[in-house]
Amino acid sequence: MTPGEKTAVRRVREIDWTCWRAVDPATLVFVIKDGRILLIRKKRGLGAGKVNGPGGRLEAGESFAACAVREVREELGVTPLQLVKMGQHAFQFIDGYSTFVHVYRAADLAGTPVETDEAEPLWCDLDAIPFDRMWEDDRYWLPLVIGGRRFNGRWIFDGDRMLDHTLDVLS
Repeated sequence: MTPGEKTAVRRVREIDWTCWRAVDPATLVFVIKDGRILLIRKKRGLGAGKVNGPGGRLEAGESFAACAVREVREELGVTPLQLVKMGQHAFQFIDGYSTFVHVYRAADLAGTPVETDEAEPLWCDLDAIPFDRMWEDDRYWLPLVIGGRRFNGRWIFDGDRMLDHTLDVLS
């Protein structure tokens, strides 16, 4: 499948992942500190209106770790500290869009999160994460990030609706 090509694929097993290429490589970052997690209410772009971690698209020549730091700075005006890569996701949407996301956990941050044109910061207790306001897949893998477990996920979406997935826990 070429990037952006519309597809009738509705199951993970229907894709040849050895030649799959995402339209957009991207990052997500979750700062977890003192029994709380820093989330955002996204204001624009893919997932606008949903709660998620800060993150976004990789720029040319940028590493995933550098992208993670830059996106958190742009969206919340803070710098994540002690970044650790926890996993990665391959998201395929049936409209042809796709994204390959590196997921990071940060143990701390420099600064105080502020609202920007892109995002509103939300600190949540770890036992009160608003999964009902998030992407459907988050309830499967975000507990792994919180628990310090690494993973690889493959996801098929039709708009906001998850159709199929595989999630491999690595540690």
